Parts: sequence; C-alpha cells; structure tokens
Amino acid sequence: MASSPLPGPNDILLASPSSAFQPDALNQPRPGHANLKPNQVGQVILYGIPIVSLVIDGQERLCLAQISNTLLKNFSYNEIHNRRVALGITCVQCTPVQLEILRRAGAMPISSRRCGMITKREAERLCKSFLGENRPPKLPDNFAFDVSHECAWGCRGSFIPARYNSSRAKCIKCSYCNMYFSPNKFIFHSHRTPDAKYTQPDAANFNSWRRHLKLTDKSPQDELVFAWEDVKAMFNGGSRKRALPQPGAHPACHPLSSIRTRSIAFSSQTLMLLEEIFGEKDQEDCVVNEDNIWL
Repeated sequence: MASSPLPGPNDILLASPSSAFQPDALNQPRPGHANLKPNQVGQVILYGIPIVSLVIDGQERLCLAQISNTLLKNFSYNEIHNRRVALGITCVQCTPVQLEILRRAGAMPISSRRCGMITKREAERLCKSFLGENRPPKLPDNFAFDVSHECAWGCRGSFIPARYNSSRAKCIKCSYCNMYFSPNKFIFHSHRTPDAKYTQPDAANFNSWRRHLKLTDKSPQDELVFAWEDVKAMFNGGSRKRALPQPGAHPACHPLSSIRTRSIAFSSQTLMLLEEIFGEKDQEDCVVNEDNIWL
C-alpha cells in the first residue's frame, strides 16, 4: 500500500463491501461451531499459550483475567483496560456457575469473585495490539471506509487508510464540505442536515474517536469489519513491545490476593480498573488513551 499514490480530492472511491471483499474462508462457519453446548469448556492457543475457553450464549469466549496474567502480564492493568476500551472490546461477566467452571479448569484462582469474558477474535485483537505488528490491512487501491459519527449533529466521511500514517494524519474527507480531518478532529466536526438529531457530546470521552467513529453500513461483511478493526488498532498507544512469557516459566495465573498486593502501590483508580478487568461495569469516562490527544 505504501507504493500506491495517495488519492486526490476527486478520486476517492467509496468501495461497497460487496465489491471490495469477496467471501472466503473467514465467512465459513467454524467446524463444530453449531455443536457448541452451553458452558462447554475448551482450550485456545494464543501466541503459544493455552487459554481456557467457555461457551456463553452460543459463542466461545476466553477469560480476560487469564490472558492478562499470562500473555499480557508485563503490561499494567491501566494499559490493558485503556487499550480494551479503545478497541471497543466489551467484557461479558460470567455467572457464578460459569465462574466455578473456570476455577475448576484452572483459568481463575479459587479466591476470585468475578471474571470478564471476551470472544476469541477480541482476544486476538487485544493481544496483537500489544505483542504483534499492527500493519495496515491489505486493501484495494484508492479504497476508503464509509464512516460516520453521531456526536453533536453528526457527520459522514471517507476514511482513507492510505493517508493514515500517524495518529494526527488528516485521513478523513468530509462528505459534505470535502475538507480533510484527523480522526480526533473529525468527531468534533458536524453538519446540521434536515434529518439530523442532536446528541450531547460526551466531553470526557470525546477524544476517543475509536468509540465514536463507526462504519456507516449497519450490516458490513466480516472482512470489512476486520479490516476496519485492524486500521483502528494502528497508532493506538505507541509501539512498545514486551517479550512473550516462556511456557512453563510461570504459573498459568496468579492468586487474586497476590494481584491485589502488587496493586497496592498504585492509585485507587488503578485498583478500580483492576476490578473492571475482572468483570465490573466499564467506567469509560476514565479512559486516558495514549492516542487521545487534544488537537
């Protein structure tokens, strides 16, 4: 993509999902997916580390606490929480019965009281944002995502991945005035159209554009959604990487009491974030993402 010329103001193509992506293996159902039973325990390998999975509401979900204590154990709870919220990943809290199943499977310590669960795809995205190379997805030349937001009077535009080479890049072209904006600034930009409805901006989170900016198509194909997720993961919290833990070098997860002991040195806000990682309701007004810069 780097070798392709940047599209000019007059040659932006709003590629539709049907023309930009063709169904492939990603669209095919997983083997045995239809046979998944409620509370069925399984195992998923992420970056060489086995993670316990549990079927909840017909979906295979992974234990976020176990991921945090193994693959992401070198990152702070604040970093993990902020990155998760920025990527739009929402935890589903397991029931007491499901929590007991996770304890017996070794995913959670016996003293745990709650646990947040995320899908396999979400777990892969979260781990990749910390451990992998967030390279731009392969997209057709002159491709643009048709995006919109509902802040203030709302707006619609074309997000051009070829222009998105930094967190402040002016990569979004407004569909109404044809001006270019960075993602952080675009959510401040709106046009009052006849059918527009005013939405009071959420000042505390207004700079977290990844939460506000969405694909205009309400039923996009999976390939388009995955490409959009990969683009949003770019320039999200820097490029700092940590070494992967060696298999067998540390226990699968730490007792909750030891986690609390390590966290005493942090602020009370960090302790609250620790509770959120284990399934409490998200406090998204506390998000302070490294990419959330007032422009």
